[in-house]
Amino acid sequence: MAVELKTLADVLALDFDDIIDVRSPAEWAEDHVPGAISLPVLDDAERARVGTIYKQVSPFTARKIGAALVAKNAAAHLEGPLAEKPGGWRPLVYCWRGGQRSGSFASILSQIGWRVEVVQGGYKAWRRLVVDALYTDAFPFRLVVLDGNTGSAKTEVLNLLPARGGQVIDLEGLANHRGSLFGSMGGQPSQKAFEGRLALALARLDPARPVVVEAESAKVGECRLPPKLWRAMVEAPRVAIEAPRRKRAEYLLRAYADLVADPARLDGVVASLALAHPREVIAEWRAMVAAGRFVDLAEGLMARHYDPRYGKHRARMAVPFTEVAVEGLDDPGAIADRIAGLVAGL
Repeated sequence: MAVELKTLADVLALDFDDIIDVRSPAEWAEDHVPGAISLPVLDDAERARVGTIYKQVSPFTARKIGAALVAKNAAAHLEGPLAEKPGGWRPLVYCWRGGQRSGSFASILSQIGWRVEVVQGGYKAWRRLVVDALYTDAFPFRLVVLDGNTGSAKTEVLNLLPARGGQVIDLEGLANHRGSLFGSMGGQPSQKAFEGRLALALARLDPARPVVVEAESAKVGECRLPPKLWRAMVEAPRVAIEAPRRKRAEYLLRAYADLVADPARLDGVVASLALAHPREVIAEWRAMVAAGRFVDLAEGLMARHYDPRYGKHRARMAVPFTEVAVEGLDDPGAIADRIAGLVAGL
């Protein structure tokens, strides 16, 4: 049987024990349905080989060779990751467009006795829903932007709001990046994978209630925000956390503990600012890294790099702006309480 995905709500409502992506590893790496597992029936080289035979020899020969490879790889999956699946296991299978790869694998699984279904239209059906939600349809949400200079605990406060009844989009979490030059958290998802995560996150929200999103640029690391979301953020009212610079510097040491623990990496990031600041300033900052003066470094970066840029950006905006002044950042929960109250009144 084929499962038709008409809306992202249909994706959220899927009730299967496993969602299986049988495309090649390269296709999987670029993007896949969130939560799906990879069990390719053709690896990258096999897929290329079958495609070449299809074009240069004949479709019949390609299908015959492809079927043999699918059978071989399916056997490996059955003897490996699927070996312990019980008789009541219910998988959902998809390939690129719901054709031969998913159909062949599903046929083998059904012959064993499992109640398997395939996605009508395959991965392309999923991708079409994502593109429609982010690029084609009207943006349905009323946003409130959580603002504040670098080190204001915005991300931590944002993630405390759902426990206080708020709705949020954690763009940095979806992009696996803290949103600044110093914000790398390891590998980021591809642009398509980021968009898929974002589309599902939005599908879980209620358009009748405000949604809080952290102030970001048009890119979070290498992940680009869809234009309609970015435009809504630019036009949204802002609630800004205002904390003393020294307190923000101390907070950054806690929030970026991984970077502080790797002085060589930190020094490399500081050195990459050479085009934006005089040579003597870069040398001073690098000396702070070498001496372990991380709080002083954070203060210097905020005073000369980040705070001026935030100020210029805000000066160009003509949106409602509410400031939440705090003396310190040791109690993010208390700040979240205040933010939640303000958002409810907007």
